[in-house]
Amino acid sequence: MTQYLDFEKPLAEIEGKAEELRAMARANEEMDVSDEATTLDAKASKMLEDLYKDLTPWRKCQVARHPERPHCRDYIDALFSEYTPLAGDRNFADDHAVMGGLARLNDTPVMVIGHEKGDDTKSRIERNFGMARPEGYRKAIRLMQMADKFGLPVVTLVDTPGAYPGKGAEERGQSEAIARATETCLQIKVPLISVIIGEGGSGGAVAFATANRIAMLEHSIYSVISPEGCASILWKDAEKMREAAEALRLTAQDLKKLNVVDDVIPEPRGGAHRDRDTTIQAVGKTIERMLKSFDNQSGEELVHNRRRKFLDMGSRGLAA
Repeated sequence: MTQYLDFEKPLAEIEGKAEELRAMARANEEMDVSDEATTLDAKASKMLEDLYKDLTPWRKCQVARHPERPHCRDYIDALFSEYTPLAGDRNFADDHAVMGGLARLNDTPVMVIGHEKGDDTKSRIERNFGMARPEGYRKAIRLMQMADKFGLPVVTLVDTPGAYPGKGAEERGQSEAIARATETCLQIKVPLISVIIGEGGSGGAVAFATANRIAMLEHSIYSVISPEGCASILWKDAEKMREAAEALRLTAQDLKKLNVVDDVIPEPRGGAHRDRDTTIQAVGKTIERMLKSFDNQSGEELVHNRRRKFLDMGSRGLAA
């Protein structure tokens, strides 16, 4: 069953009634409810279109966090062949919030790295809800350096509320690990493509997304802090998250206008979770197109252009 968000409750009622009619018809073959069900379907389709036509930033946050949204493992399983996972940071442990390894994207060998949130209670706990610890970022550093050594493009899939803020993570150097991962992104002499597939939270996302090209799904978010965290700091009230979401300019559309991201990938009507296959294929085509754009660039050019991209963000903002 589809899990409905708060603002989708009217839609849930209509779709629920249509399903009840069909269930009654299945139980009683003499009952014909096709006309009524079709009418309800049309009404639900129109309501879905209206709801998603102009989502507020806070509603986009809700969609980006939808538990049925495709996660990193779903993209890897569908888009990449010969995926060989690589584990551990060769220092402390293997962080299950970060997955990555060698793979092929349409016969092109790549290194794919991403945050994985999990899709049920057990896997979410195992994956720490996509919040990486220092060993997760150090694993990513190791994989990026390996890709650089062997001349493999790097693809990162970002979906995290932020880095894990626990005591153990801080003791093991969380901020240093994030900074080193960001530094590694800027140093490797191979193409680096990043896609925000859900939440792009704080430095935990930047550590994977300091890339040559950054794409965002239409209803994903990317911000220095969560709306709830921002509201708690500015207004001492987490319930002001709607105002914070407006102020943070965290939507894909706003970030494209600000030149923070390069591409916005359209989602099916109703969000990625309503048509996972179409969403995954759209992401795959975007990654392929972006990788092809680097065919004639040297390693030195890739590094220079990547650094220039981020240095220019501030200058463009000041000029505006």
